[in-house]
Amino acid sequence: MTTAIAMSRRGLLAAGLGSLAVACKGTSSPSSNSNDQEQLLKRWYAEWTNGNKDWSTLDAMLTDDFTFSSAAGDDHISKATFKKQCWETQIGFIDRMDLESMFENANEAFVKYLGHTKNGKSFRNVEHFTFRDNKIAALECYFGQESSFPSAVSKG
Repeated sequence: MTTAIAMSRRGLLAAGLGSLAVACKGTSSPSSNSNDQEQLLKRWYAEWTNGNKDWSTLDAMLTDDFTFSSAAGDDHISKATFKKQCWETQIGFIDRMDLESMFENANEAFVKYLGHTKNGKSFRNVEHFTFRDNKIAALECYFGQESSFPSAVSKG
């Protein structure tokens, strides 16, 4: 005899998201690196909105061979290029970032945040980090809808 169990689409979606969260957390016991990585990421986002706007603090969080990739045409750009194209063009524009979720697994993490600009607009990104030697080795940025790209919301 077969028993059927009815489940709504909303229930299926919630179950799927729960499974994703568990998968991202991993099945092994938490390591001391997990807490270190979480603190590193919290400092990373805080520095983007810190009044000091000091690149050297962010630079110290990155490996020498750090790379950045995004849908805006950045394909594993170097740390120097990231500083010029991302930090220098956006640092005066970003007001704050509200971290919404963070999932870690071994040497990687996903972060979703809502960014707020100084001109009153907002944008949402998901970023994937790879860590090595307690530093950020790579960052991949996935933007929300095109009209909410940082470059789009920076205009008037």
